[in-house]
Amino acid sequence: MRRLAALFVIATLAACSGGGLQDLAPGSADTPVVSGPRFGDRDPHDWQARKPWDYAVHGTDVSKYQNKVDWHSAKGKGISFAFVKATEGGDRVDDKFQEHWANARAAGVPRGAYHFFYFCRPASEQAEWFIRNVPKERGALPPVLDMEWNHLSPTCRLRPPPETVRAEMRVFLDMVQKHYGKRPIIYTDPAFFDRNGLSAFRGYPFWLRSTAGHPTEKYGDHPFVFWQYTGTGTVPGIPGDADINVFNGSASSWRKWLQENAH
Repeated sequence: MRRLAALFVIATLAACSGGGLQDLAPGSADTPVVSGPRFGDRDPHDWQARKPWDYAVHGTDVSKYQNKVDWHSAKGKGISFAFVKATEGGDRVDDKFQEHWANARAAGVPRGAYHFFYFCRPASEQAEWFIRNVPKERGALPPVLDMEWNHLSPTCRLRPPPETVRAEMRVFLDMVQKHYGKRPIIYTDPAFFDRNGLSAFRGYPFWLRSTAGHPTEKYGDHPFVFWQYTGTGTVPGIPGDADINVFNGSASSWRKWLQENAH
């Protein structure tokens, strides 16, 4: 999900605005800039077409697995935003949420919180849990709903039919938007997107995982605001493997998006 603290205090937008660039098409001429940071990668993909470093604005996402982050160092090397795991299901808070949430802000890195959806618990309970544990702060990026299958879950490997998935998503998204006054971002991967027909969620900003090809290769012409291009990146200040993302737009578009969404 950001630079100086001044960007945190900006004009309030209508709650359902979605932030302008939510409809930015993958092929927008505003996207390639050939001036973004180029981080290392332990297991790099051989990008054949459009490359991550063709984008100006890069960020990361973190959870308890990034045990200790030097946010000042990461920001100095080109990390401009962060998404922080906050909650999962209806009774779990990430062990490092409070630490990452506070320290990223202290370093001047705009950040948003995300919720990992649990298919064995009602969406309403999960939304209530997220709201209970994630502060409603000026300057925070929109909340994120992380939708993906978790085949490693020790307690829930349920895969509901697509219509149930979409209905539950809408419950969560509506409750969270009403509370925070910002249209949530939807995070997903190609398999989940295709099986559950997430293209039906028009007007929502999408954060797409695509580590083996540009999103246009994996999601067609579906618009996206953020692209997660690796889970094995190397970022100064972040120990071990790092998730790295780009914003789908130029540096000036990023500043505009912040003004419209980080209120």
